[in-house]
Amino acid sequence: MDVNGLPGFYAIASADPDRLAVIDVDGSRTTYGELLARVNQVSHGLRARGLVDGDVVAGVLPNGLDAVIMLMATGQIGLYYVPINWHLTEAEVSYILDDCDAKIVVTADGHVPGSETGTAGLAQGQPADAPGGRMAGAVMWYTSGTTGFPKGVQRRLSGAEPEALVPLYIWFLGEIVDLVPGEAVHLVTSPMYHSAPCAHTQFALHLGHTVVITPRFEPESILELVERHRVTNAMMVPTMFHRMLQLPAEVRARYDMSSLRQVVHTGAACPVAVKQGIMDWWGPVLYEYYGSTESTIAFSVKPRDWLDRPGTVGRPAPTFEARILDEAGTELPPGEPGMIYVKSSMGTFEYRKDPAKTAASMRGDWYAPGDIGFLDKDGFLFLCDRRTDLIVSGGVNIYPAEIEAALLEHPSVADVAVIGVPDEEWGHSVVALVQPVAGVTGDAELTAALLRHCEPRIARFKHPKVIEYRDALPRTPTGKLSRSKVRQEFLDAR
Repeated sequence: MDVNGLPGFYAIASADPDRLAVIDVDGSRTTYGELLARVNQVSHGLRARGLVDGDVVAGVLPNGLDAVIMLMATGQIGLYYVPINWHLTEAEVSYILDDCDAKIVVTADGHVPGSETGTAGLAQGQPADAPGGRMAGAVMWYTSGTTGFPKGVQRRLSGAEPEALVPLYIWFLGEIVDLVPGEAVHLVTSPMYHSAPCAHTQFALHLGHTVVITPRFEPESILELVERHRVTNAMMVPTMFHRMLQLPAEVRARYDMSSLRQVVHTGAACPVAVKQGIMDWWGPVLYEYYGSTESTIAFSVKPRDWLDRPGTVGRPAPTFEARILDEAGTELPPGEPGMIYVKSSMGTFEYRKDPAKTAASMRGDWYAPGDIGFLDKDGFLFLCDRRTDLIVSGGVNIYPAEIEAALLEHPSVADVAVIGVPDEEWGHSVVALVQPVAGVTGDAELTAALLRHCEPRIARFKHPKVIEYRDALPRTPTGKLSRSKVRQEFLDAR
């Protein structure tokens, strides 16, 4: 039987149970058959706890087999799965759990009150055969907006069996990044609570690939894993490329990267020199796409097209249309920057419990990711800037308003502006410009106090890398902070 032609993980696991599915962070190996058995047991376990179609399950899990099991188990019984960043503070996790109405929470160590510790408890005593009434679930990722409060990006459940959606995935991936079903090895380099690494893990299993999971990104470790497992495809962000290029030449030369066929990158703009440097090293294997949690993959570019047009993030992906509009909604000609709008025939999204926010992000059927760019005469998109206020550091979205709110809780802070400034390694780093209250001196002692103040309020990756002090910050007569002016003044001073 040609298992490569079967539609997706569940069918492949039944037809070829001895195929290697996952190599976990500790080196342990799980076959497709073993993975499917555990997935089915967890699906039964979730049903046994009373969950029905449309209910929500959350996972606060590090990279590893349990994260994969939860993804595939919820994906066949009509549940929404919410992966949550386990670096978040207790308050941040609680907000998401309350907002998504999670019926069950699975964690690695039971640190969330009332949570399941791993998947073993859900699987215990449950049958390993397929559950009845199978229906495709969906992942609901939480993403913040300008208010800094995370919102769930929710898509309507199809009502179809999981296998019904797989041919569309396979066709789409083949069109944009040349990934095909068969014998291949996918390397997970990023936390699976982010949308792209999570989605690519699921895609890899539907394609019949072996998934190699890393606990965290370490430049030389990634090279060693590529060589050891003959990795053929991976998903990365530009920060990783920058850090690998910084390795000494003798270290880079030590590893054989010739197995790589597709290295997909997204999450932040990639400097032309960095991308060119990786392709000089690995060959023309870098595939890029641009989009968002809301729009999914809206633009894509293959290596040869990028080499012909360095800096582009590609043309509209299949099923997508794109427009560049000015502030009045007038379509702009090629070469003229404006707000990017996209539309897809594959369906839309909504922000959970926030129809006003959903409506505000749309212009009719067109969604605005909030970025500025222009199309060339051949329809290739070039980005000019990310969202005005959004900070993208190491491929992770960081929202200034959330950090400002935390700092403003400190009694010594009268006003604050948080901005992202260019950083050679991370893309952008977080800078806080603080106006102390009258009588308080902005010094090293206050800086240390403010960072301690942030500890229980916001995750460490959101903490300012730099805190500087100002006598006053520019605000409009209505009280709105002009971050663009703050940012420009900061950069000019540097």
